[in-house]
Amino acid sequence: MEHLYHIHGMTCQGCRKHVEELLSGVEGVSSVSVDLEKGEARVSMSSHIALGRFEEVLEKDGGRYSIHKEKQAVEDKAKMKKENRGMGTGTFYCPMHCEGEKTYDAPGDCPVCGMDLVEEQQLSASSEEWTCPMHPEVVKDEPGSCPICGMELVPKEPDLSAEEKSYRALRRKLWWAVTFTLPIFLIAMSEMLPENPLYDLMHQKYWNAVQFILSLPVVFYATWMFFERAYRSISTWKLNMFTLIGIGAGVAWIFSVLAMLFPDFFPAQFKTESGTVHMYFEAATVILTLVLMGQVLEARAHSKTNTAVKELLKLAPNKAIKMVDGKEVEVRIEDIEIGDILKVKPGEKIPVDGQITQGGSSVDESMITGEPIPADKGEGDRVSSGTINGNQSFLMKAEKVGSDTLLAQIITMVNQASRSRAPIQNLADKVSAYFVPIVVIVAVITFGIWALWGPEPAYVYALVNAIAVLIIACPCALGLATPMSVMVGVGKGAQNGVLIKNAEALEKMNQVDTLVVDKTGTITEGKPTVDTVGSFDKAYSEDQILSWIVSLNRNSEHPLAEATVIYGEEKGVTSGEVENFNAVTGKGVEGSVNGKQLALGNRKMMEYAQASLSDRMQEKAGEFQNAGKTVSYLAADGKVIGFVALG
Repeated sequence: MEHLYHIHGMTCQGCRKHVEELLSGVEGVSSVSVDLEKGEARVSMSSHIALGRFEEVLEKDGGRYSIHKEKQAVEDKAKMKKENRGMGTGTFYCPMHCEGEKTYDAPGDCPVCGMDLVEEQQLSASSEEWTCPMHPEVVKDEPGSCPICGMELVPKEPDLSAEEKSYRALRRKLWWAVTFTLPIFLIAMSEMLPENPLYDLMHQKYWNAVQFILSLPVVFYATWMFFERAYRSISTWKLNMFTLIGIGAGVAWIFSVLAMLFPDFFPAQFKTESGTVHMYFEAATVILTLVLMGQVLEARAHSKTNTAVKELLKLAPNKAIKMVDGKEVEVRIEDIEIGDILKVKPGEKIPVDGQITQGGSSVDESMITGEPIPADKGEGDRVSSGTINGNQSFLMKAEKVGSDTLLAQIITMVNQASRSRAPIQNLADKVSAYFVPIVVIVAVITFGIWALWGPEPAYVYALVNAIAVLIIACPCALGLATPMSVMVGVGKGAQNGVLIKNAEALEKMNQVDTLVVDKTGTITEGKPTVDTVGSFDKAYSEDQILSWIVSLNRNSEHPLAEATVIYGEEKGVTSGEVENFNAVTGKGVEGSVNGKQLALGNRKMMEYAQASLSDRMQEKAGEFQNAGKTVSYLAADGKVIGFVALG
């Protein structure tokens, strides 16, 4: 007998495998086949099994998955689509990748390991908004005056990311924890003084009550989330570092409360000279506060590892200029549609992927190609979102918008690489799975050894050392080291223009001893500089050649021109006034300096200026070109007299 069911809640291959294991464990089931794409489970059974039995198994696992009969599949899929439409601006994932590439729609903590979920950075146009300082309910897309009070509108502060909100909330809880833990620590440590001055003010049992009161905000507000995570890990039997923290700190705190309320129930070896039982409020609160501090530092680290993706996001402009009936209209990026004609002005970022329809310019594409020299673009050439226009305006037709642009795909790839699992992480996960129960067993054995053979008070030492084993052996670093390394590696790579496909590729780079690079621009500083200035005519010195080159290039908008001008200034050469300056697209520039008709550019420019190049000149230039340099010739009155090589 075979039945087809619809499974809701699966998002990755890890979910699929887990659901198969759960359903296969039901008595009477002979085989289970789960299809992740269709969200279906085909269950073979010897005799009919009620749907409620499967529902009960999935509910005991935590209720993340639900099972329905086949006739409900269509309705359930529609429900899933509706839920997906209601997702927030970010996608959240576990930094330890407990369930592979599974993501969540809202911030929180991982149901497996308990770690705070991390927000994936996404490309979403966030147009600047303006608001009134006196009436914050007034929000507009452009500056102006408030319709209520008439005051000038000011830019609205951008909303904080979920990641930043989580960090600030944890930091606020940390300050609360430190504020209440510090006096508890001082009260407890004062017991080590020969004549404790605090006991002159109150009896020790009252100071114990003070410690109890001060511990309440720490346990039930600042760090309560650790106990929730510990309970969840035990109830689902997915033991993790919070299991140890919750048991260790919880036992210490509960023991102290019982000892304070019912001191007569404890044997004499548990008591101090004044008749009170040894308290561990200080141990519990200090441990919890230190763990909370680690969570704050971890949240800050996650924020920094995403810096590279955030920098990529900044490359996308918020607004663009759209041509409507011959007029320029400023629109938001999300309002651009395929086929719209956009105007890109000098120095602006190109808003979307498209094709130039009118005009031309040089475009800085280093963020995509790695090439330091901006590329010349003309009608019919394609341009990409996030690249920077040079010194001329042009019109372009939008061909790819939103998530289809090249920049959006790069950001998606970096995000996927950050979430990918390195092969070595599988080993760390296996060790972590056995580590926690082993630590609990070791803690129990530790208690027994100290209770039987430890010095007096034996049970006190036994309890303290058992708690110490639980806390000190916390495997947080074991599980977190690999994913954090991947995040940092991928993030740093993207920040420096190196895109890493996935964590496996990053791990294999450890075995690479030779790097083959396809073009020199990929591994340079990214700025063109003058390599050599040479003369073909003994009548003209190199300084004279450089002076004329600088004179012409001061009027040029070509990206290489700036390099020669800077070089000339460093050499202290003087430049003359240029008359009849003319820039010839794709070839070079020409003009008259002190009566000399000059032309500077490539071989086509020399043909344009009717200046012939000899074999010796071309051979000399070829030496530099073979080394990856760009050579521009200088002609005076129709005769080639020098050159400049740039790298």
